[in-house]
Amino acid sequence: MDERGLDRDGTIAREGALDRVPAAFVPVVDAARAHVTATFDKTRLHSAYLYGSVPRGTATPGVSGLDLQLALHDEPTEADRADAKAIESALDRAFPQIDGVGILLTSTRVLLSDVERHDGGFFIACLCTPLLGPDLAEALPRFRPTAVLARETNGDLARVLPRWRARAAEATTDAHRRALSRLVGRRIVRTGFTLIMPRWGGRTSDLDQSAELFGRYYPERVEQMRVAASIGRAPSPDPAVLGMLINDLGPWLAAEYTAVHGEKAPRP
Repeated sequence: MDERGLDRDGTIAREGALDRVPAAFVPVVDAARAHVTATFDKTRLHSAYLYGSVPRGTATPGVSGLDLQLALHDEPTEADRADAKAIESALDRAFPQIDGVGILLTSTRVLLSDVERHDGGFFIACLCTPLLGPDLAEALPRFRPTAVLARETNGDLARVLPRWRARAAEATTDAHRRALSRLVGRRIVRTGFTLIMPRWGGRTSDLDQSAELFGRYYPERVEQMRVAASIGRAPSPDPAVLGMLINDLGPWLAAEYTAVHGEKAPRP
């Protein structure tokens, strides 16, 4: 992988690996593997993956969460979701070095579908690290930092903003506002980065680097993007900060994104 996150052929390199997991998180990953194996048998589970800061090797004990993607042979059921929630709770209780656990459930049909090729497929092939089972990336193409990839990963910000505003209006505690600010900050930064990704010609998941690269092309908005990156790492309950992201930077970014890359294809 070069400094732009690319392999020698110019395609986006997979960003994580099991040998990059920090020592403090190795017992967490081992426990996650055991829980998933015990809960989802081979008739349900095709494969499991880690993603986020843990497999990238940048996780901080007591601050970072554990994120997993499970690929199921069939569409997820309510029973599957309940099982995943039980695993999340068990791991979160057992390991103080993680701040929350998130498990995504998706069928292999969806992940390998044409409509998800540059979103869910890209996620599996480049942002996920295999943990259990056959690697779906072997059935997917190599990806480049193109406008199509930008559009299909983050070209739906305009559709997301109304939901964020509703959640912000309903938030009654600092804990609720912090959780929402973390979500919003991270998504804003990632959208800001993929807006300029084809021009920069590479791929990164680092929030600070993403904000600074964005600032090369939109210097008038870089201070706001730096705030978004900061909130993505250290959430804030300040309604004014959340309001800036949702009501100022967000709408501008959504409009600019649509003008540059177009809108993400609707999902069924």
